[in-house]
Amino acid sequence: MRYDVIIIGSGLGGLVCGHILSKQGKRVLLLERQAQTGGCLQSYRRDGLAFDTGLHYVGGLAEGQSMYRIFNLLGLMRLPWQRLDPKGFDLVTIEGDTFALAEGYDAFVDTLAASFPKEREALRRYTDMLRKTQALDLGSADAGTLQAAGAYEWLTNNFSDPLLVNIVSGNALKMELRQESLPLFTFAHGQSSYIQSSWRLKGDGNMIVRSLTDDITHHGGTILCRAEVEELIEHDGHIVAARCRNGETYEGDVFISDVHPSQTFSWVKQSQVLKNLFRRRINSLENTFGMFTASLTIKKGTLPYFNHNKFVYSHPNVWTFYEDRSQDGDIGGVMISCRVPEDDSPYTRQIDLMTPMPWDQCQQWEDTLLYHRNTAYNMWKEQTYARCLALAETVIPGLSAAVEHHYTSTPLTYRDYTLTPFGSAYGVRKDYRNLMMTMLSPRTPLPNLLLTGQNLILHGLEGVAMTSLHTCSAILGKEVLEVSGER
Repeated sequence: MRYDVIIIGSGLGGLVCGHILSKQGKRVLLLERQAQTGGCLQSYRRDGLAFDTGLHYVGGLAEGQSMYRIFNLLGLMRLPWQRLDPKGFDLVTIEGDTFALAEGYDAFVDTLAASFPKEREALRRYTDMLRKTQALDLGSADAGTLQAAGAYEWLTNNFSDPLLVNIVSGNALKMELRQESLPLFTFAHGQSSYIQSSWRLKGDGNMIVRSLTDDITHHGGTILCRAEVEELIEHDGHIVAARCRNGETYEGDVFISDVHPSQTFSWVKQSQVLKNLFRRRINSLENTFGMFTASLTIKKGTLPYFNHNKFVYSHPNVWTFYEDRSQDGDIGGVMISCRVPEDDSPYTRQIDLMTPMPWDQCQQWEDTLLYHRNTAYNMWKEQTYARCLALAETVIPGLSAAVEHHYTSTPLTYRDYTLTPFGSAYGVRKDYRNLMMTMLSPRTPLPNLLLTGQNLILHGLEGVAMTSLHTCSAILGKEVLEVSGER
């Protein structure tokens, strides 16, 4: 059977494309190398509980807000979303002082202006910039202007108090904060929808995966797991088939890769179209840092659920704390996410701790594979976990005594599961100084090979969903953007 569209990789980008294209009547085949779909959206089970690998919260899901229309289009608004505390959906603690980030642009300004009265107008300029960014089409000239501006430079020029720069950036562990390269557009898009409203799932990320995969199959699409692509076969300047490691070959008219570009183009073994210069450019792209994650099982009835996220920093500069780690592995910042109790108990059973981890922290084990790492690696993970827990305990006294079990992962884990170079958490590093090289388009030199996912325009749940719409528009036309509310 020949397919209209073959999608490689079932992360969010691949699933969104599969959902939209199958709903439009395309014969869709989705190929996934792992035993289950979902990429970093999937969950795993321990102690009878499901732990997420990537999903923690989502912004802008209230009716009329930025993500509502897209999630409604994808059938995801039927899931049990719980709104976080409007008075402080995120709490940012810097060297012992805690500040609340409030829902709603006006409330956000008023809450922080109470502590920084001289910065009220600067806070207003900041939220005006966020609001305008949220309304922009990803491909517009205005978006391009913001992409060509530096986030850190804009913030330090706008705010006179360095502490406030760090506070408004302090919940931005959902992106890589780099003073020298992060585009203002990336920063603003990653922050604005959460101020509109912030939400958690009352359940695990597999709920999103199941919803999308069920719809794809209902629309006539086919999903194959344990189907690892090893070659994309080119003929007359077009991709004609995907050959899998199990010997199966699948023919299609259009191919979409939700896999990192360097891996994607390595599958095109012989090409009349892909030049060596292009391959070198793709392979030279820098990637964002990875994450160290500790998933905690909490003893029953010991830790009350808190309806917000906590971001805790022992270092004063949230833009450089992960680079300032001392030789003994100091952890300068951690995000704490609390799982909504599914039994309506006032106590939580699950906490996630996350901290950025540059590749050099685990590079000595880069030649090892999942489940085959040595004792030194496991000891290092335990030491890192202990430091994360100690920092988290400064805002949750008694946390360590409440922990029943813990499970850890590093950039090596994510590399092995997702084929992402260096276990990058947010894909290719965008650089406002060199947009032509780092801001990738869905289109490639091969006219029927498209890209999707976090390595393109934006990352995160919102960014990937929006980017996937642009990938689909290359096949269906701009109508798909108009239906979703994009332009």
